[in-house]
Amino acid sequence: MGDLVYYVHVSVDGCVEGPNGEFDWPRMGPELSAHSHELSDRAAVFAYGRRVWDMMAGFWPRAESISDDPHDIAFAPVWRKTPKVVFSHTLTDPGWDTEVLGGDLTEEVTALKARHTKDILLMGGADVPAQLSRLGLIDEYNVLVHPVVLGGDKRPFAVDAERLGLRLVESRVIDGAVVLLRYRRATEER
Repeated sequence: MGDLVYYVHVSVDGCVEGPNGEFDWPRMGPELSAHSHELSDRAAVFAYGRRVWDMMAGFWPRAESISDDPHDIAFAPVWRKTPKVVFSHTLTDPGWDTEVLGGDLTEEVTALKARHTKDILLMGGADVPAQLSRLGLIDEYNVLVHPVVLGGDKRPFAVDAERLGLRLVESRVIDGAVVLLRYRRATEER
C-alpha cells in the first residue's frame, strides 16, 4: 500500500502563495531539485487539488518551450509520463493521463493507496491537503520553508485545522536557504 505524501513549498509565514495568488517565489536550486526528483521517483502517481492542477497543467506540458531552468527541463518529461489524479467536483476532462476523484475523500484516497505500492505525491495547495489532513489520510509531510514572507492567507495548516501530532523524521537546510521539515503522523511506527 502506498503512502500519501504531501509535498509543499511555504513561506516563513506559512503561506503557499502571495496575497494575489503569486507562486513566483520558490527557488529550485540543485539540492532542492534533487529532493524533488527523489520524491517523484518514489511516486506511482501525482495528486493535486483543482487550483494547483490548473497551474500545473498550464505549465508542465510545454515547460521546455517557456523555461530554460534545469529543474523544469528535467522534470517536465517526468510530469508528462506519470499518472495523475485531481480532487475536483467540477473538472471533467483533464487530459494528461489524469483521473478525477470527486467522491468521498476517505473512500477515494483509501482506494488509491490500495491500488499502488509506491507513494501518492500530493503537490502543493492548501484546501485539499487541509481536508485530507483532518481525515488522517496524509502519511508524510514534506514542508519546504523558503526565506520569504508573503503575507497571503492561503495556508495549508489553517486556523480551522484540527490538532495533529507529527513526528520529525528529517530536517536539513537545502541550497543554503530552504529548510526541509519532513514529518510522519505521530501514530505511525516508521
